[in-house]
Amino acid sequence: MSDGKLLTFVKGFSSLLEQHLSEEMIFIQGRELLANLIAVDDWLPEEFTKPHPQYYQQYLLYADPLDRFSIVSFVWGPNQKTPIHNHTVWGMLGQLRGREKETPYYRQEDGRFEPGISCTNLPGQIDTVSPNTHDIHVVENDMQNQVSISIHVYGGNIGRIQRSVFDPITGAEKSFISGYANSVVPNLWNSL
Repeated sequence: MSDGKLLTFVKGFSSLLEQHLSEEMIFIQGRELLANLIAVDDWLPEEFTKPHPQYYQQYLLYADPLDRFSIVSFVWGPNQKTPIHNHTVWGMLGQLRGREKETPYYRQEDGRFEPGISCTNLPGQIDTVSPNTHDIHVVENDMQNQVSISIHVYGGNIGRIQRSVFDPITGAEKSFISGYANSVVPNLWNSL
């Protein structure tokens, strides 16, 4: 494990946000930082890689004290997936391990949701979401017998933000706050 990689990312991303850049520039420059973080899968502590037998897990790795961003590991057991949901803030999703499928959903005139074209993310690939472009999707583990893990960076503390899930047939919206699978976040770089 190399705790220094996460700390380097946090420092770099904090510096990036201090420049008060546009979302487009955050994505361009932040993508490079995230690509460096996920380039080699040797830094994520085991406690943040454990799947649940029924539900995907969302582990908080870092929450900026000013709520400018958060870093989360998403751990997917075989065949696990999200409901149709939104984020309400920008996000970058970097594939660390395994393979995940992301499907955008679009509200139709009658209120129901229809899927768009799915894409599959392999290790090292990065995808983005934003309420300014498109923010509603389903994410699922695309491995039938293996855990998949992605590292997400959001423009806020995603576990504390009120978001929504959507019924695909009726379009009904239900608010939720996701929280995190871990209630206490250790200092991942306290040994440096």
